[in-house]
Amino acid sequence: MEYFIGALKKYADFTGRARRKEYWMFVLIYTVINIVLAVLGLDIISIIFGLALFVPSISIAARRLHDTGRSGWWQLILLIPLIGFIILIVFLAQDSHDANDYGVNPKSDAFA
Repeated sequence: MEYFIGALKKYADFTGRARRKEYWMFVLIYTVINIVLAVLGLDIISIIFGLALFVPSISIAARRLHDTGRSGWWQLILLIPLIGFIILIVFLAQDSHDANDYGVNPKSDAFA
């Protein structure tokens, strides 16, 4: 849950880097909450929840792409129907690069 709250604290921070675990835990918790709301039949609350987390979702994905050495603008590849989604998933699942234009590797920072 700390990864989800950490992403919310960096609500519109499109700078820096996010580790793979941080990104995927945010996606997991976001998905579980949406599924629970859908099962309970709270569709309006689910829509409000999705709209409220739209900007944090984009910002954490941009930081994750920064971690792989890519610009956050790569998210626009989702405009290509199926291929774009597959390519973006591959980019988001790749391992961190060493220090790049977006900062130091968060993995090395975690053990320092």
